[in-house]
Amino acid sequence: MTRTDGYLLDNRQTEAGRRFDAFATLFDPITFRHFEGFGLGPGWRCWEVGAGGTSVVSWLAKKVGPTGKVVATDIDTTLLAAAARPPVEVRVHDVGTEEPPGEGFDLVHARLVLVHVPDRERALRSMVSALRPGGRLLVEDADPALQPLVCPDEHGPEQQLANRIRHGFRKLLADRGADLSYGRKLPRLLREAGLHRVEADAYFPVTSPACAELESATVRQIRDQLVAAGLATDQDIDQHLANVASGGMDLATAPMISAWGRKG
Repeated sequence: MTRTDGYLLDNRQTEAGRRFDAFATLFDPITFRHFEGFGLGPGWRCWEVGAGGTSVVSWLAKKVGPTGKVVATDIDTTLLAAAARPPVEVRVHDVGTEEPPGEGFDLVHARLVLVHVPDRERALRSMVSALRPGGRLLVEDADPALQPLVCPDEHGPEQQLANRIRHGFRKLLADRGADLSYGRKLPRLLREAGLHRVEADAYFPVTSPACAELESATVRQIRDQLVAAGLATDQDIDQHLANVASGGMDLATAPMISAWGRKG
């Protein structure tokens, strides 16, 4: 992620690890399917941008083997420490303001990162510039504006409360510069960046234990900001967390749009 004073979801908070675990459960199969489709294998050089947790980095390390390289970067690498052994190199790095941590990569990947980066255009240019000719870029980002509700089936007061809190979360993100419609733009942006054979798809979990875990961890992480902004009360949040814990709610995520292309 990019460092800004207003960044909402700090990796150093206790709930961040729970959020990364939920993301891994929900989205790793999608990400890994795309990697497999690229033919990723031994000897590949990869840059994992805004890595956050270790699930993608560890999977890449196994695939590229001792002859490959995985450079994992983030502004806060606390949660990456466990993966920092060959072929993985962990670096503190801000993709929105700094030069790439290398060049000639076979694969550059960012998941749920660029939507939060103030200078997304520069970050994307940096990622493309780091690819070798023929290298692959895979960018995966949410599009909350496509589906803004945590409970698409808003049939009762519990779901209405959940959606009100989700609207508050979206306002906090937007106030800090997040582009809530970024995901849908990715295919065009990759073409405009000069990539070829651009394709995209989307994944939209509607209900699962991981969705509930993600919702609980996220709301706990932003609780103070929601209350300070007058977007929810402590009583609202306590009630919502109890509703989530009851296991009777269908909780969705924003669609994650994956777009990929090849450098000419």
